Amino acid sequence: MLVPYRFANRLIGIVIAFAIQAAVFGGPEWSAFARPDLSFHNEVIGRNHIIQTAPTVSLPPFSEPFGPTPVPLTGGEILTKWRLVELKIRGEMETLDRCRTMLEFCPQGAQDFLAIIAEGRERSGLARIGIINRAINLAIKPMSDLAQWAVIDRWSTPLETFTNHRGNCEDYAIAKYVALKQAGVDDEDLRLIIVRDLVVREDHAIVAARWGGKWFILDNRWLALVEDNEMHRLRPLFVLNNDSVRQYITAVTN
Repeated sequence: MLVPYRFANRLIGIVIAFAIQAAVFGGPEWSAFARPDLSFHNEVIGRNHIIQTAPTVSLPPFSEPFGPTPVPLTGGEILTKWRLVELKIRGEMETLDRCRTMLEFCPQGAQDFLAIIAEGRERSGLARIGIINRAINLAIKPMSDLAQWAVIDRWSTPLETFTNHRGNCEDYAIAKYVALKQAGVDDEDLRLIIVRDLVVREDHAIVAARWGGKWFILDNRWLALVEDNEMHRLRPLFVLNNDSVRQYITAVTN
């Protein structure tokens, strides 16, 4: 059937109008229904002009390292140790503050630790995290608590560790955690984590630092930064930060 001339003209006009709208505004408003994850906003300019602004995308909140959400602990040996260490660290902050103004009265261990913090502050982003990880790995000689302190397990503060530059994995991790905070990394982007190494079948301490929405693992056994989702040999047990200890409910303990 032939289309009447006048109706054809109207049909052509509608098609042209839609083509112009698509070219100027990126498509009609109903195109938003094809992408339900995007929310479009219209901004009125003048009396009769509407500009479709860029979509807003709802992003999920940052996850914890290794994926699962840990649950809070209200007691136990790990929580007691961590609170004691943090109390002692607060006292060391006073020593570091004095060292910044009176270097001549600053112990050598504190000077060494401050030098690493200052080196980290000169960098930004992932470079800051990497330089502190490398510097502390190289500054401390591995030594067990039994050999150094004649006890099975002892968590040392950074200045205790840097007094003789010796320590085990917990001492490395605590020093990195404090140094990164002092260098400007936000509390919410730092975790000290006790993990189970499934290869050597031992518990181990590491630090996780977040940058660009990703968690990077700082380990005293190597200098490179590795993303948490690539560390298949590690299973998280406990995560420590801000005076709190939480336990991973999917923890593997054997």
